[in-house]
Amino acid sequence: MKAFVHEGKKGLAGTGYREIKEIQPQAGEVKVKLKYAGLNHRDLFVLERHKENDPALVIGSDGAGVIEEVGEGVTNVKLGDEVIIDASLGWQEKSDAPPAGFEIIGLPGHGTFAEYISVPADNVEPKPPHLTWEEAGVLPLAALTAYRALFTRAKVKAGDTVLLPGVGSGAVTYLLLFAKAIGARVIVTSRSEFKREQALKLGADLALNSNSYWEKELSGEKVDIAVETVGAATFNKTLDQLRPGGSLVTFGASAGDEVTLDIRKFFYGQYNLLGTTMGSHEEFREMLELVNKYKIKPVLDQVFPLSETADAMKRLEESEQFGKIGIEISR
Repeated sequence: MKAFVHEGKKGLAGTGYREIKEIQPQAGEVKVKLKYAGLNHRDLFVLERHKENDPALVIGSDGAGVIEEVGEGVTNVKLGDEVIIDASLGWQEKSDAPPAGFEIIGLPGHGTFAEYISVPADNVEPKPPHLTWEEAGVLPLAALTAYRALFTRAKVKAGDTVLLPGVGSGAVTYLLLFAKAIGARVIVTSRSEFKREQALKLGADLALNSNSYWEKELSGEKVDIAVETVGAATFNKTLDQLRPGGSLVTFGASAGDEVTLDIRKFFYGQYNLLGTTMGSHEEFREMLELVNKYKIKPVLDQVFPLSETADAMKRLEESEQFGKIGIEISR
C-alpha cells in the first residue's frame, strides 16, 4: 500500500511517500480503507520521538474510511460500514487519567497516513452522516481532546464565559464550536487579524489581539474557564483573566513547557488548574453525540494529497493554518 512514513532521520528529513506492506487485521480488529486523514501537532512531535534506527513508521492519528475486512470475533461493524477512527488505544471508560498501557495510533504502531490501517474494532464508530469525508477525517483526535477539556475537566455549562488563547489551531476551533453550541460566551485571542476575523465568523463573542493588554480590552471582565494550549508565552496572562474560583485547563505547550507561577496569588484566587490530554472512547462517543446533535462541522483549512503530506506538515509547523489540515488518501 502507499503510505507516508518516517525512517532514518529525525524530523521531516526522514519522511517519504512510498510503498509499505499492509498489516492484516488480527482477532478483534478491523481493516479500514482510509479516505481522509487529519494532521495534528502530535504528528510533528512523532518525527522527533521516533528513533532514527527504528523500523519505518506510518505516522498519523486521525482518519475515516470504509470497513474493508473484519477479524475474528468482530460483531459491532461489517464490511462496507462508513466509520471514523478513535486514536485512543486502551482507554475505553471515562476516568480521571488514562489507564496503564494507554497508547495513541501513530506511535508506537502504524498510523493513518496510508491507504489502509488495522485497528481494534472497539476504536471505530459510525461516521456522522452530516459530515463529508474530508470533515470526518479531521475530526477525531483534536475534537476528543477539546471535548474532554471542556466538558469532563472544566465542566462547562450554558452561560459560562470561556477564554481561548491562540485561536486558529484545530483543537481551539473545536473548543470554540463546542462551547458556543451549548450556550457559553467565548472570548478568543490571536496575533493574526485574519484568524480573529474568522473566529468571529464562527461565533466568538470577542476576539483580542494576543499582544494587547487584555485587562484593558475586557474592561475588568473575568472569565469562568480558560483553556490554555499555547504554553509559557500566554499562560500567566491567561491565568490573570480568571475569576476567583475559576478553572484553567491546559493541554498544549507549543510556546514553551515551563512557566513561573506566583503560588500565593494562585491560592488566594482559589483557582483550579487542570491538566488533560486526549480522552476515553466513552468520551469519544459523547463527543460524536454532541457533533451530531448540533450538526457541528470541523473548520477545514486546506486538503493535501497523501503524496504531499510533507508540504502539509510544513504548513502546520509554521502555524499558517486556521482550522484543520486534511490529507486525501482515496475518494
